[in-house]
Amino acid sequence: MTKAVVVYATITGNNEDVADLVTDALENLGVEVDEKEITMADVADFNDADICVVCPYTYDEGALPEEGLDFYDDLREADLTGKIYGVAGSGDTFYADDYCRAVDDFGKAFEDANATKGSENLHIDLAPEADDVKKIDAFAAELVKQAKN
Repeated sequence: MTKAVVVYATITGNNEDVADLVTDALENLGVEVDEKEITMADVADFNDADICVVCPYTYDEGALPEEGLDFYDDLREADLTGKIYGVAGSGDTFYADDYCRAVDDFGKAFEDANATKGSENLHIDLAPEADDVKKIDAFAAELVKQAKN
């Protein structure tokens, strides 16, 4: 059975909602999912997973989540060769160039860890709405397809 670990960081609850939707979409595709808040997670949790997902928020002017800095640093130094990754997160388009920057930063960290991109980074404006659920379902389907290749 395909296994996934979904890690999220949230202040407003939007990224927990994103993580819940990713988890639901993966489970609907027959994946066994372990969802964790970032302070309760360790990069080693990805060792037993086929699919690794992070749902971070972007703070202020493009900053990573404070409580996820150690996780981010550990991720950049990990070796996730053979793992499929995806990054999805909520942001606020008000911040223009800094919109969802943490999503892209975590994507780069997965690349540094030699993981294989399973889907394009998914940026969601504020709380996920009906059209975002469709994007999340497609995101999850791409991850599963890559994991089965």
